[in-house]
Amino acid sequence: MDDRLSDADRRRLLALVGSGLTAGLAGCGGGGDQPTPTDTVTQSDSDRTTTAALDEPAPVPADAACPVCQMVPADYPDWNAQVVHDDGQRAFFDTSGCLLAYYAVPDRFAATDAPVSGVWVTDFETRETIDGLPASYALETDPDRVDDPMRLNPAPFADRSDAVAYVEAVDYLTTDDVVGIEAFDRDLAERYRARFFEDE
Repeated sequence: MDDRLSDADRRRLLALVGSGLTAGLAGCGGGGDQPTPTDTVTQSDSDRTTTAALDEPAPVPADAACPVCQMVPADYPDWNAQVVHDDGQRAFFDTSGCLLAYYAVPDRFAATDAPVSGVWVTDFETRETIDGLPASYALETDPDRVDDPMRLNPAPFADRSDAVAYVEAVDYLTTDDVVGIEAFDRDLAERYRARFFEDE
């Protein structure tokens, strides 16, 4: 039996060793298991598998449940919202009020300790998905003003001027009621979702 490799076999062997070495070195590039913002994370539900970059919103899975109220976000496309954590885990919400309660008190609702890296909400006026981190939120206090799934939610707007116009249309809100996401703390979260904090 001839133990010598042919030129073709030698090239195949070198290609395999080279690709294995490249893959091994790629894993040593730092960052551990943490995805980067351009990485993608695949989430699946019973109907489909979707892949979304960590710096983009993902399609809302049909079987996702809001981690705050347990309603089904896919049933409320004009209201839903989502977050993604640094570790790639996503959470989907039926409304901005649930998302903001989660954002303000993640240790109460989140399934991961990883920081939130992306937030998307539905613009109150356009009904388009917008970046929730720079968005402006009108702190609505009248549950009868808007017919939304949870009766009372902050109204998200991509443009602060639209949020200001929203509060100026009524006499019970002022421009002080237009805030950024950083304003949401436990007290403000409880204003909108008090019943989900009752057992603490």
